Amino acid sequence: MINLNIVILAAGIGKRMQSSQPKVLHVLAGKPLLEHVLDVARALLPKKICVVYGHGGERVPRAINDNEIIWVKQEVQLGTGHALLQTLPYLDAEGVTLVLLGDVPLIKVDTLERLIAKAAKNNFVLLTTELDAPFGYGRIIRNQATGTIQAIVEEKDASESQLEIREINTGIMVLPNSLIHEFLPKLQNKNSQGEYYLTDIVAMAVEAGIEVDSAHPVHSWEVLGVNSKAHLAKLERIAQYEHANNLLKQGVMILDPSRIDIRGQLICGNNVEIDINCIFEGIVQLGDDVKIGAHCILRDVAISSGTTIFPFSLIESAEIGKSCHVGPYSRIRPGTRLSDESHIGNFVEVKNSSIGMGSKANHLSYIGDAIIGTKVNIGAGTITCNYDGAFKHQTIIEDDVFVGSATQLVAPVRVARGSTIGAGSTITRNTPEDQLTLSRSKQISITGWKRPQKNKT
Repeated sequence: MINLNIVILAAGIGKRMQSSQPKVLHVLAGKPLLEHVLDVARALLPKKICVVYGHGGERVPRAINDNEIIWVKQEVQLGTGHALLQTLPYLDAEGVTLVLLGDVPLIKVDTLERLIAKAAKNNFVLLTTELDAPFGYGRIIRNQATGTIQAIVEEKDASESQLEIREINTGIMVLPNSLIHEFLPKLQNKNSQGEYYLTDIVAMAVEAGIEVDSAHPVHSWEVLGVNSKAHLAKLERIAQYEHANNLLKQGVMILDPSRIDIRGQLICGNNVEIDINCIFEGIVQLGDDVKIGAHCILRDVAISSGTTIFPFSLIESAEIGKSCHVGPYSRIRPGTRLSDESHIGNFVEVKNSSIGMGSKANHLSYIGDAIIGTKVNIGAGTITCNYDGAFKHQTIIEDDVFVGSATQLVAPVRVARGSTIGAGSTITRNTPEDQLTLSRSKQISITGWKRPQKNKT
């Protein structure tokens, strides 16, 4: 097995991002650009991973927070060759080093595996591809007779004829460690930028009679970099379409693959349906026969089989049981657990509460810090008054309770099994079982009373 080191170059300023945030910390599909590259790097099982950082200082390693990474600071950004040179003390004498870019987040593991496999013969191996519009990329110069790679010319140093070349250097390459130690210290900065180009070692290798090989990604978008907010938006849609396409292959019904956002991990069972403009963040698990209506946002949620989430619902850090109905326009906040066959309806907010099997809160209610039993009906406009201005308190509603509309339950309070609460009541004390409890002022009518009116003069 080949001894693999990986270096990720992530020190760039990214001026065109127009942001004080380091470029590699900008978010794509729910996580920083650099985290995408690290995920791919870890999947290759290298002996070590070095990340070269610079712009943004300690914010980059602090944001990633991985003690197994070797963090190498490039104090002054003097080019890619200079960046790799900073890692030289950490690279093994034997084996190979894969160079990745922290702002190229969509590169695939299988593409890199093919690239590494070609390096087994102690060759330099470059990842190249052809682009219809190769603006901004270094061009691959090949021997016209043999087709072998002779050099890489950066765009700013290229001639008019070289600028017509469509094959570009992606910046991703595999280099034998023995040759890195030999060639890197010899780099010079005699170019229009005054920088030390990593690509110059290709010409050194050719001059030394070392073969420079190439491999190609399946999709050209794998090697697209992020240099502006427009690039970031473009790659976001590519990433989301790939997520959607993979789910479609698994049998998930996505009504419009161009209108879905997966900003984490979405795990789906059989016969799942997802309508348009839904957002999935963190880890979301959808069981068999789950249906997600349009414009829903689900964050760190587990939803069991047969449940329907109706449109415009927001669910966060919650567990939803089997055959439940949620929404439309429901908000399920962290710490909530809905048991099987429960219903949470339109404009109902539930926070840090458990709802028992078959219980319903169908309209315009707030349930916070509550334990609700089975077969409970919560009438429209009901509120659990859980906050006294300093502390949160719990409401307990036992099985088979009927709560009338426009009721306030002032916690801490327990509504006993079988209770019925009359509409418009304010309940401040525990109720007895199987009885009607209500609290209303006496209804009166005042003779001769007139509604106030504005003075018309």
